[in-house]
Amino acid sequence: MSTKDNALSIFALGGLNEIGKNMYAIQYSDDIVIIDCGNKFPDESLLGIDLIIPDITYLLENKDKVRALIVTHGHEDHIGGIPYFLKKLNVPVYATRFTLGLIELKLQEHKLLRETELIEIDSNSSLNFEEISVNFFKVNHSIPDCLGIVFHTPEGTIVHTGDFKFDLTPVNNQYADIHKMAEIGRQGVLLLLSESTNAERPGFTPSERIVGEHVEEAFKKAERKIIISTFASNINRVQQVVDAARKTNRKLALLGRSMVNVVKVAMERGYLEVPDGMLIEPHEINEMPPEKVTILCTGSQGEPLAALSRLSTANYRGVDILPEDTVILAAGPIPGNERNVSRIIDNLFSLGAKVIYGTGSSTGMHVSGHGYQEDLKLMLTLMKPKYFIPIHGEFRMLHHHRLLAETVGVERENTFIMNNGDVVDIENAIARQTQKIPTGNTYVDGVGVGDVGDIVLRDRKQLSEDGMLVIILTLSKTEGKLVSRPDTITRGFVYARDSEELLKNVNRLVTNTVNDLRGGTKNEWNVIKHSIKKSVGQYLYTHTKRKPMILPIIIET
Repeated sequence: MSTKDNALSIFALGGLNEIGKNMYAIQYSDDIVIIDCGNKFPDESLLGIDLIIPDITYLLENKDKVRALIVTHGHEDHIGGIPYFLKKLNVPVYATRFTLGLIELKLQEHKLLRETELIEIDSNSSLNFEEISVNFFKVNHSIPDCLGIVFHTPEGTIVHTGDFKFDLTPVNNQYADIHKMAEIGRQGVLLLLSESTNAERPGFTPSERIVGEHVEEAFKKAERKIIISTFASNINRVQQVVDAARKTNRKLALLGRSMVNVVKVAMERGYLEVPDGMLIEPHEINEMPPEKVTILCTGSQGEPLAALSRLSTANYRGVDILPEDTVILAAGPIPGNERNVSRIIDNLFSLGAKVIYGTGSSTGMHVSGHGYQEDLKLMLTLMKPKYFIPIHGEFRMLHHHRLLAETVGVERENTFIMNNGDVVDIENAIARQTQKIPTGNTYVDGVGVGDVGDIVLRDRKQLSEDGMLVIILTLSKTEGKLVSRPDTITRGFVYARDSEELLKNVNRLVTNTVNDLRGGTKNEWNVIKHSIKKSVGQYLYTHTKRKPMILPIIIET
């Protein structure tokens, strides 16, 4: 991408037409400022992959222009990719106090904390990067210390909302800067980037305070242990659980590494108030009367290794869910996680637990941290942008957000529905979508970052569906003929004892293939392997309608 000296460019490396791995950038001349660097969790098709992070090829090619990473808030889809990013591009990171605490946890795990410049900001901070200056405003979300960002450029003002809703009665008393938003809009906004997660849902998002009332009511009705699962980062909800436990005279145990770490950060930095003596260790749970215990744990999204999943299968050492215990899922499933969550709920019922689950008015145990349609229209009305880019959502959400923008006065041709890598250039206050930069997914698999690509994933998919067949051949080094019969090993394809005739025919076919190739292709292993794969593959598909991975191994003697 080439940028003229007087042109402004806006693009996304993640977060468009998807939920997760948010990463956006503003570029003017030789200044690039990045907004957020998140991750996304893989679906079932990405076998063995741990995380998905943005492809930062363009930023690496322009690393001398990257001035800073500004983080809007501390959710995984906004901070999860930061350690991997900083290993390749070490730039100052700006974030609020609580968000910095969560980032520090990640950097400690990756041994990057000492060499990273972390700078604390708040809604009154101002930053200057050559041609770009930056201000902030507070927004409500489901985690403390969330910011919207205002970029002042020679072309005009660009606003990024971050994730938000309008909660007029926030639990933590962190009120949104509505007056500041209105003033920003009055001064003129050239372009607005606004999140679209709930653009399909009518009305206003309910207040988090509603959840606290329902949690307290459920605590009062519970007769034995209470196990409640929510996002570890939702400190407002954790505080409501603490308050309900205090009012019902219960102790509180934390299960799950992320829950323990986040609660520790929140308590140390003053975002969570827990009465002295309330927290107990997991090994103390069985030492107390069950009606005096609450367990707060991770796993509300059905993660197989998280605390709630292990509890639901009676696989958590020293802690059991018993009949008449109450289990509360105080979080809604992220799209794609519904099946895993349903499996856990079934397991909990089979253990005899009383399970409270579901979102919205059905249970009152969860409200979204993302704005519904009326919240989104209010933001658009306050900002009054000339141009609009809906972000942070799948295509249908971006489409619905564009329709909402039209109802409050944004001209249809001034809204850009983009894919990751698309670029909007603004010159002389006129915006055009004309360019594209390289982008995509980078896969994290164990300690490997980016070393697993489509070919490896294709092989994993084939292995998972049809298994593999290993054919071991011992060939004479001088004559190129078989010294002994082929040895066939099958894994995930057929059970050898039940398929002896099939495997005998495979061995016979391999022998004939090798004998037919003797002479002109003597010792040309690649030709022999290719011929065996082709002939055996055709035979197996004809007789089994399966396509296992075929691995010929040749040993010369």
